[in-house]
Amino acid sequence: MSEVVLNKVNKYYGEIHHAVKDVDLAIADEEFVALVGPSGCGKSTTLRMIAGLEDISTGEIRIGERVVNALPPKDRDVAMVFQNYALYQHMSVYDNLAFGLRNKKVPEDKIKKEIDRAVGILGLNELLQRKPRQLSGGQQQRVALGRCIVRNPKVFLFDEPLSNLDAKLRTQMRLEIKRLRSRVPTTSVFVTHDQVEAMTLGDRVVVMMDGRIQQVGTPLEVYGNPANRFVAGFIGAPSMNFLDVKISEEGPGLLAEAPSLRLALPTANNRALAGWRGKEVLMGMRPEHLSLGSDSSQCGFDANVEVVEQLGSEIILETRLGDARVTVARVDPQLCFRVGETVRLSVQPERLHFFDPITEVAIR
Repeated sequence: MSEVVLNKVNKYYGEIHHAVKDVDLAIADEEFVALVGPSGCGKSTTLRMIAGLEDISTGEIRIGERVVNALPPKDRDVAMVFQNYALYQHMSVYDNLAFGLRNKKVPEDKIKKEIDRAVGILGLNELLQRKPRQLSGGQQQRVALGRCIVRNPKVFLFDEPLSNLDAKLRTQMRLEIKRLRSRVPTTSVFVTHDQVEAMTLGDRVVVMMDGRIQQVGTPLEVYGNPANRFVAGFIGAPSMNFLDVKISEEGPGLLAEAPSLRLALPTANNRALAGWRGKEVLMGMRPEHLSLGSDSSQCGFDANVEVVEQLGSEIILETRLGDARVTVARVDPQLCFRVGETVRLSVQPERLHFFDPITEVAIR
């Protein structure tokens, strides 16, 4: 078993900066978990504490059956892929792959066997005699992955490994890591600031902000049921729209009202918002859950076009509703819009999200 468990882990830098705050996280054997959040949220520091590259201020980290707080990195049986590849430029690809095993005095015949296995998985056979400077960024990252595979570690740790690649290579390397995951099912922790990487690669996603875990769940859970406003706005592209609305009563049901907006809420929302009658809440609408046109005043509203982004496969509209901006995604690219024109938008009421305006926690 190679589960990774963090129990009340904290990291302080001096007396001022509290970088990681009471992190509790259990990563199951062979699970792939993605840590995602903005720069400075504590995700890389958390990863480095698992690796042993940063000391823990308080708390406990366990890998398998061992508490590893006091163990040096070499004794934790983890392998790390860095953002900058960290390859030895004077060595061939073969020697880079063999370096860690040779340091452990592994026999050369076993080293060759492990390298053959890794290059077969990653398609590096024709690159073994090249130096890193003769490789593309994607090839260098595959070598860095191969260096981890040959060690057969208990845990793979990825520290933003795709950040230095261009957009096309990032997509290719995401697929490479996905394939690697199916062929070498090792417990893995993947740090990224890119929510697309987190959502496509992770069995579970851990969203962090200001050193704290905001939510842990499957990609569908954090997208469909965000725990708070931060998670709702961070996960999803384009970002969720937020409007201040007042909850009012109409017959047996509830309405969400704002200037130029009056939406009837479905029964599920009525139950969640029962205690908010007459009060203001924060309402979230995902751009992809809005569409053009509606014959019903109960689920539609008018907005003015401000920006038209033509992406080829779709249009993204930036519109204005009163003082708020509302983004609409997945609009038919064949349609034409003029800046300033009024468009009728339809919302899916059952896919609205509501948050406490003070705590910003989801109302459910």
